[in-house]
Amino acid sequence: MIPFPSCRRPPPEPPPFLRCNTGGPMSRTRTQALHASVFDGSGGSLNFPRYLSVGLDFGDADPLSAVEDLFVRAGIDDPEQLRAPCQPPAEACLCRENRELPVPRFAAATDAELLRQVLLLGLCTPHFYDPRRPVLLTRASLGRRLELYVERGFYA
Repeated sequence: MIPFPSCRRPPPEPPPFLRCNTGGPMSRTRTQALHASVFDGSGGSLNFPRYLSVGLDFGDADPLSAVEDLFVRAGIDDPEQLRAPCQPPAEACLCRENRELPVPRFAAATDAELLRQVLLLGLCTPHFYDPRRPVLLTRASLGRRLELYVERGFYA
């Protein structure tokens, strides 16, 4: 006779020594508050010097439309064309988003300054600046306010 599932008995309670730490992933999880940062100089001997601040304040304007209008004024067809006149920094940097960072207003800045900021924002992700990366212009990338930090010496 085959018992139906409703007729099965529940498994017996495990012995007390088996109910303790099983070594699974949850037992190795810890939470600890950070009290220092390598970005603000409080990390002791380990810190990164700030290299550059990047960002634009578009106000209520759509960032992509404003940049397209800028490209038309400057005669630029492809964002990759910005590399030659703007000469982005050659070394990779770590990025930290800072919403409080004072940045130039798009409506008040010169075209040369705007083109440089647009190029740098297009070469950044939220965490990393890479000059070899293709220039990607999205609303998210153009809306960032970033501090770039030189990473050399971190593994010294």
